[in-house]
Amino acid sequence: MLSRPEPRELPEVVDALRAWQYDAGPMQLHPGDLGWYQRFGAEAAATALRTWRRDGRILAVGLLDGPGLVRLGIAPEAGEDEDLAQRLVADLTDPTRGVLPAGEAFAEARSGELLRASLLDAGWTLDEPWAPLCRDLTEPVEECGLRIEITGPDRVPARVDVHRAAFERSTFTPERWQAMAAGPAYADARCLVGYDDRDDAVAAATVWSAGAGRPGLLEPVGVHRDHRGRGHGTAITLAAAATLRRLGSSTATVCTRSANVAAVATYESAGFERLPDVRDLRRR
Repeated sequence: MLSRPEPRELPEVVDALRAWQYDAGPMQLHPGDLGWYQRFGAEAAATALRTWRRDGRILAVGLLDGPGLVRLGIAPEAGEDEDLAQRLVADLTDPTRGVLPAGEAFAEARSGELLRASLLDAGWTLDEPWAPLCRDLTEPVEECGLRIEITGPDRVPARVDVHRAAFERSTFTPERWQAMAAGPAYADARCLVGYDDRDDAVAAATVWSAGAGRPGLLEPVGVHRDHRGRGHGTAITLAAAATLRRLGSSTATVCTRSANVAAVATYESAGFERLPDVRDLRRR
């Protein structure tokens, strides 16, 4: 059954996404993706979610993350479930089902080869490539060279200022940080701000744990526009990986557009291994 959850059901969705993260698995929808989206508030997050259940159990989650884009997570044991795959194809393809609007639309479907094949058979096409990257956290992470602060309620302005200076069109505000921090996914998250030797806030990142022994996520990572070209991107990425290790994560993961050569190089310089590219799917 396809449904849209209520805000009170967000912890259940987060718990399902946590349970679906595992090493060597696909880099699919992570609880941190939902946690970052919750900066818009619990009501907005619930409105942007779709769940597919069988006998009351969540088998798939979709996050409507932008115009015409759904990002999917699927329970590992349901990846080759033909009935689920066909239901997802029907619901994603037909605008009247209430998932994607009419016209051009996109699906980030990185788990379940059966689903990807079924979408292609239904007329969807491959879209732009994305580069997943991963760092094993078995061994300690090297020092990053910045002074790192974990953002608490009294340090939110610095976190927001760096983010807005890193992302030109950002609408991040202290109020949105508070909304994000109030969400169920943030219980296993940390916001980091990096300061240089002049004590300027130069970079920031948010990391999301899915629980001990599971992959953690970096989302987002940014460097202040006035402090680029000095290695701060690598430094904050190292700090993020070290923080996830302290939280018990098995690996640190991140995904960026393959065309973003600078971002890929930054993550690789921080010890992340680039995995094979993945492609979203497009419906015209």
